[in-house]
Amino acid sequence: MGDGSSILIESARTYLARGYAVIPVPARKKIPVLKGWTDLRLSESDLPAHFNGTGNIGVLLGEPSGWLVDVDLDCEEAVALAPKFLPPTGAMSGRPGKPASHWWYICEGIKTRKHQDPVSKKMIVELRSTGAQTVVGPSIHPSGEPYDLLDGEPAVVDAGELAAAVAALAEAVTEARHGRTERPHSQPGALGAPPFQAGDAVLRRAAAYLDRIPPAISGSGGHSQTYTAATAMVHGFGLDPEAAFSLLWNRYNPRCDPPWSEKELRHKVTDAASKPHDRPHGWLRDAGPAESSDVDLSEFNPEPRRGVVERPRSERPPDPGPFPAHLLRVPGFIEQVVAYNLATATRPQPVLALAAAICLQAVLAARKVRDERGNRTNVYCVGVAPSGAGKDNARKVNKNILFAADLVEHEGNEDLASDAGLVTAVEAEPAVLFQIDEFGRFLRTIGDPKKAPHLFNVLTALMKLYSSADTVFRGKAYADKKRNKVVDQPCVSVYGTTVPEHFFESLTADSLSDGFIARLLVFESAETPARQRAKALSVPEPLKQAAEWWGAQQPGGNLFKEHPKPIVVEATPQAGEVFDALASTVDAELGKPDETGRSLWARAEEKACRLALIYACSANAEKPVIDADAARWACDLSSYLTRRMLYIAHEWVADGVFDARQKRVVRVVRKAGGKISRSELCRKTQWLTQRERQEVIDNLLETQQLRQEEETSATRPKVVYALA
Repeated sequence: MGDGSSILIESARTYLARGYAVIPVPARKKIPVLKGWTDLRLSESDLPAHFNGTGNIGVLLGEPSGWLVDVDLDCEEAVALAPKFLPPTGAMSGRPGKPASHWWYICEGIKTRKHQDPVSKKMIVELRSTGAQTVVGPSIHPSGEPYDLLDGEPAVVDAGELAAAVAALAEAVTEARHGRTERPHSQPGALGAPPFQAGDAVLRRAAAYLDRIPPAISGSGGHSQTYTAATAMVHGFGLDPEAAFSLLWNRYNPRCDPPWSEKELRHKVTDAASKPHDRPHGWLRDAGPAESSDVDLSEFNPEPRRGVVERPRSERPPDPGPFPAHLLRVPGFIEQVVAYNLATATRPQPVLALAAAICLQAVLAARKVRDERGNRTNVYCVGVAPSGAGKDNARKVNKNILFAADLVEHEGNEDLASDAGLVTAVEAEPAVLFQIDEFGRFLRTIGDPKKAPHLFNVLTALMKLYSSADTVFRGKAYADKKRNKVVDQPCVSVYGTTVPEHFFESLTADSLSDGFIARLLVFESAETPARQRAKALSVPEPLKQAAEWWGAQQPGGNLFKEHPKPIVVEATPQAGEVFDALASTVDAELGKPDETGRSLWARAEEKACRLALIYACSANAEKPVIDADAARWACDLSSYLTRRMLYIAHEWVADGVFDARQKRVVRVVRKAGGKISRSELCRKTQWLTQRERQEVIDNLLETQQLRQEEETSATRPKVVYALA
């Protein structure tokens, strides 16, 4: 196979691994000729038969590729104007003669839409989705130019937003060529709306209604005011979005201070039209005679749209503070691993050293011990610390100890490419520790099927494996029985490291409610420790021997690997009392209405049982017992980590875009010491427009999360915001 063929098939494999459906296209052509190409779904084993020459590669768009869509800019004007209209994206491609002419997005449910010049009928811009395809690099254009590779990260956007942006771009090109023309009323109607053509009488009433609505004033609820006005047009009067936009643009927007840009106002209309409403469609249109110009504003109330109101401060979970020092010591093996870690670390991180040592003891005792309730040692731990703070050393220590004890098979791959790859690795070695760097980025990727559909099922597999340590794990069912995976009592542990922002930003309401985050033990180190001149030390002999001892244990005899029979580690009555106290706390928390709290507390006792079992194995490998000390340490640790995660969830997990902005602004104020000047806040929130910033501040003041103060200075009073 020549170099060109090799590059072609490797590129096809790369696209397929990203979840993109690839199809063959003849060399230097743009259109596939294979019959039924729209229904073609190639697997990796099919690729050599289709990409074995000098042909091109096409990517099926829309549903076959996880809703990957292509905005194809077909003219120079569209390419030039695109940054002003299209949502930002990390994936753009083209060719030397037409750079950045393809903008890529993940946009679920959107349909192909072509926009042509009304005079020449030539294409301006095409939004390609299901049923279409685009040729990508390393393919060759008919002109002989190479296509760029599709190797960026497509932005995830709303279907209504993208459709409106592409339409606005096409209209801008048309206006630049031919001047402004009357916009056709061709946009889709509001969600759930019956077909309706607005007559002149209805338009007059809608216009009169708009004329009576107070204008949007920056800093005085302008976002909510405009959104509600748009809702009245598309839902209340039943206008199609284009007619609603026309009225808002011509009659309402000129009175706003400052006026909305065309892109902003179109987004408001599209957003309002795409959301369901609790009133009957057309309730304002049907409220009076068609010819009536009387306007009743009694139903106009912008306040419900004033962002997402957070819980009262009294319900805000308290911050349990930094990691308790008394929880850092676990006698025996874990204590020795932590000491070795800190002695060899350039920046000693005792909290992260503890987390990694817990995972190491967990995998060494995996499938060899259980408690009286059937709990095993598998845990999912995450070490969170700032960039450059010394996160790597703990993973290296675990690697070195396993290598020195000739137990490298118990360390899994550092990257998980798919759920099938994960299950295959567990089948090969059921007692395994996966150490994953950049765990926050990993969670953000695998937690969103739109970003990486081929990785999304990794999350599901990890959740199932977590709960299958005491039973039989069965993978996906295939027609070919040889492909069906069955593992008896898999014991999978994970140690991930990440920086705070990446991990906290990966948290979503879904990941909290589905139980995955509740399975994690998150160890935080907020500081960057002082540097020390650490020497590279070989693994101490006692550590090596302890690991080897665990490796030699095979409860169950010759069939240990296939069907282990772990020994039972009993708990003392005093330990039982400690567990009962935690169970009472959990029951009380589960009785509260907070859904996030219930989800996190539901796993607290289970995690405490696993931690106590690990403590017992560390303290006395040959005769482990879960005593009061083990139970107290485990319950205190589980309780602390649960309370800390509740606090983090409150600070980071948002109910929507507006709520996310609010939480981010509050974090800026808190990071500044709880008080910040208005000018400093503006500098640190430049990712917000002036209007968006003021809307957020207004809502934070109104909901008493911030308070506004004035401080005297040599020139004039200074406005400051403080946490309430």
